Parts: sequence; C-alpha cells; structure tokens
Amino acid sequence: MSMYPQVLFQNRKPDRIATIDEYRRSGGYEALTRALTKSNPVEICKVVEDAGLRGRGGAGFPSAKKWQSVPPDGAFPRYIAANADEMEPGTFKDRMLIHADPHTIIEGMALAAYVISASKAFIFIRPSYDSSAAILEREIGIARQSGFLGENILGSGFSFDITVHRSGGRYICGEGTALLNALMGKRPNPTKPPPYPTIKGLWERPTVVNNIETFACVPHIVRNGAEWFRGLARSKTGTGTKLYCVSGKVKNPGCFELPMGTPLNEIIEAHAGGMLPGSEFKTCLPGGASTLYLTKEHYGVEMDFEPLSACGNRLGTAAIIVFDGNTCLLAATLNLMRFFARESCGWCTPCREGLPYLRDLLWRIENGEGREEYIPAIRKMCRHMWNSFCALAPGAASPVESLLTHFEDEVMEHIRKRKCPFKK
Repeated sequence: MSMYPQVLFQNRKPDRIATIDEYRRSGGYEALTRALTKSNPVEICKVVEDAGLRGRGGAGFPSAKKWQSVPPDGAFPRYIAANADEMEPGTFKDRMLIHADPHTIIEGMALAAYVISASKAFIFIRPSYDSSAAILEREIGIARQSGFLGENILGSGFSFDITVHRSGGRYICGEGTALLNALMGKRPNPTKPPPYPTIKGLWERPTVVNNIETFACVPHIVRNGAEWFRGLARSKTGTGTKLYCVSGKVKNPGCFELPMGTPLNEIIEAHAGGMLPGSEFKTCLPGGASTLYLTKEHYGVEMDFEPLSACGNRLGTAAIIVFDGNTCLLAATLNLMRFFARESCGWCTPCREGLPYLRDLLWRIENGEGREEYIPAIRKMCRHMWNSFCALAPGAASPVESLLTHFEDEVMEHIRKRKCPFKK
C-alpha cells in the first residue's frame, strides 16, 4: 500500500478490474452528474484550469488551455480523441490505468466532451493492448447501459458516445496529428499547425486530443476542487498525482501513483525497492526512451515538469528506466536507436535518413569497428535531428546526445579496445 493518497488507483485491485459499482461507491460519476445538472461547460473548464492540470502524455500542455482553443462558433460535430497508443519504450502507465479503473477514463472523457460540446470520442489504442481494448469496450457498454453515455445523458439533453479504435500500431501514432490521420484511415504522418486540431482535426472538425491519464484526472478535479488537486503535489510547481513507471535494475519494477514532484531517489529506493543486489545507480532515463540520461548529480531531482527542465531534461511520460554500473550504455542506446529508426514514419529526411545513420555508427562502435571521427559525426547528426518535421527525431536523438555528454569516456573505451568492455 502506498503511503500517499491514491486518486487514479484508489480502486486498484491486485487481481481484477474495478466494477462500475465500486467506482460509483468511491464517488464515480458524481462529477458528470453535477456537471450536467448544475454546472455549465465554462464553469467545468475553469475548475480544470484553476487546478493546473497539464497533459500526462509527454508534452505537458495545459489541458484547459487546449480545450479553450476550440472556437465557440466552430463547426460541428466535434470530437474527443483519447491517446492510449503508449508505444514509448519503458512506458506502461496507461495499460495499468485501464486494467485498474477504466470508468475514471470514461467519465473524464465525457466531462471534456461536455466542455467542448463534442458528441463522439475515439480511444486510440495499440494492437498489442488487445486485452485493454476489450476491457474498455465492455466497460463503455456498461456505462452506456447505466445512462452515462449515449443519447440524452441523465436527461440533460447532452449526447456523447465512445468508440475504441484498435490501431495498426506505430510509435509515430502517439503524436497527436499523426494519431488523427491514422483514425481517418490516412498515412499516419504528422501535420504542422496552423490550423490546430482544436480548429480542424478529425474530418476537419474541432478535435481535442489528450492522453488517457489526463482524462482520468478530470472527474476527481471536478468533484473535489482545484485547490484539493493542487495540494496533492509535493513540488511547488506541480499539481495532482502522477503515474510513475519504473523499470530496469530495481528490485520492484512497477507503476506507482505518487504526488507530482516526488524526488527521483525516493521513487527508486522507497517505492521501486532500491537497486538490485550488487547494483549501484549509474543513470536513468527519467521520462521514457526519448529523454536524456540523468546522472547521479540529479538523483534527488523532483519528478515534475519544471525541476527536470531546470536540469536540462524532460518529465516526458514519467517512465523511469534505471541503469546500473554493470550496464553498457552504448548497447542500451543502440537498442533504443534500433527502435526509433524502425518507427520513423519516413516523412522527412532528417528522421528517415538520420536515425539509421546514428544506429549504424553506434552499431560499429559497439561491435569493435568504431573510429574516433565517429564521435563528432554523431554529434553533428544529432543536431540535424532538430530540423525534422515533428518531435520524433529530436526525441530519439536525446539518449544519444546525453550518452556523449555524460559517458563519452565509455564510448571511447569501446573504440580504443575495439570491443565492448562490458562483454566478457
């Protein structure tokens, strides 16, 4: 049991999914009922704005600000798109949330739809999450039978429904505009605003895209108030709780709901059980595979957007991948680059050509074929990644850049010895 209040995981069971009755006993659907019978969309959006809710999918954009960018005189119908693609290596929080308490996601989507006057939503989910998709489909049906989805919800005149969309599955589909293209049956290339999706999204209609963890926070904010949500955080700049995934060289890997801003060392030592026997913390990727390596110097950093930004890193999805002193970071980075090079949509030259180039140079160094001139070549190519069309390439280059920033000696040892020094 956690020492901190559980909000999103309050109904989490060790062996099964929470039922709608259990969700309702914990206050579930009270926020939606209150919103539809006693409040208007502007009031609901104001509460979310005052709570300081920021997107939990990686970018951290203020949720209410995104909703407010839907023009009042915009076209109809309007849509909600819930991102459950979750193909960032090291990230599994959305799956854990679906398997714990799916109705908090459903209610949150309905509230967001009420704010922007949307009538239809899609949950975009990766193909390997088939069991999660089945859970959502079943519980959406139960919510519909209980009167919380469908036509004229609770007699309010507001109609809204949700469809689960099983995607073809690509990492690029986690990017909001690529996700929308995929939903429409198009090639999942990202697009650049303007116009923003909230003005012209799905089928050129206003569309709000949020991560499912973001939606799951909304009912609790509406029910308990903005100050309550802000008070859950530990850092001065944080709000609410956060689902932190921890994997790698720890005793107890898992997904933990903790106050936003919980120090990294506490997450690893107190909640993930500390390092494995005989292991010592070397570094970690603090926010999934597309963030920078974080060294011992920042082992006590508050896991929140601003504190990580202050030390030159990003919170991302808050998926902490832990490495010890026995791990070859060059091999680990090469593994990530194989993934990113494969997952490029191929739309722009820097990403399509640059990521395989970086992958191949890292492979040569790891396998004893490296040369010293590869180091400046890698640095130069990493800079070129910032000329790409979307954020995939610069994110993919982040572990490579930080590998050379913090562990260049380790890379050079590969080159001097013409083999991986970690291999016996």
